Amino acid sequence: MTGALPLDLDGVPSRLAQQMAFLVEIDQLKSVLRQTPIADGSRRENTAEHSWQLAMAGMLLTEHANEPVDSSHVVHLLLVHDLVEIYAGDTFIYASNDPAVAAEQEANEQAAADRLFDGLPEDQGIRLRALWDEFESKATPESRFAKSIDRLMPMLLNYVAGGGSWKVHAITADKTHRLIDAQMPRGSVALANYGHELVNRAVAEGILLPPADI
Repeated sequence: MTGALPLDLDGVPSRLAQQMAFLVEIDQLKSVLRQTPIADGSRRENTAEHSWQLAMAGMLLTEHANEPVDSSHVVHLLLVHDLVEIYAGDTFIYASNDPAVAAEQEANEQAAADRLFDGLPEDQGIRLRALWDEFESKATPESRFAKSIDRLMPMLLNYVAGGGSWKVHAITADKTHRLIDAQMPRGSVALANYGHELVNRAVAEGILLPPADI
């Protein structure tokens, strides 16, 4: 945590000072740039914007989950899931298909979680770490659905921005279809189907390369 901030004010309980310091620490998420553009294509989004939009999607789209889910819990998972990028940075989703990259990413994020959540009051640190671990585990209906949203939103933004990181990195449709199938159907068949149709439309409109084997 940032050490020189005057957040331990006279008369302020240490618990409140810890909470304020954490809120300042996670402000760094606004400086972590992702590969995905914002919808108008004018710039890349940051991870704080990404997390906010996913939380909104989690509130709006729960009717499309495969199983009954608690929408407020889905929102909590989505707000917490990328906080570790403050220290670990963002890994481009298409690069994370490389096993070596994925292993390094996991190690970095685990270390970042240890560091970040330890700065909160113990009970809240345990709670937020449990949310982060749950999201990563994909072991609950809420975490599986949250993962589906996390996978879909960058595709939606790439599409409406006219290609976005798909064009920058010469991504092909087959890679994108595989990303959908690897995760999204477990949480939401409806959103997975939407994603596949979005990819097909993007190829037809020339903003995503066709499958590499064609």
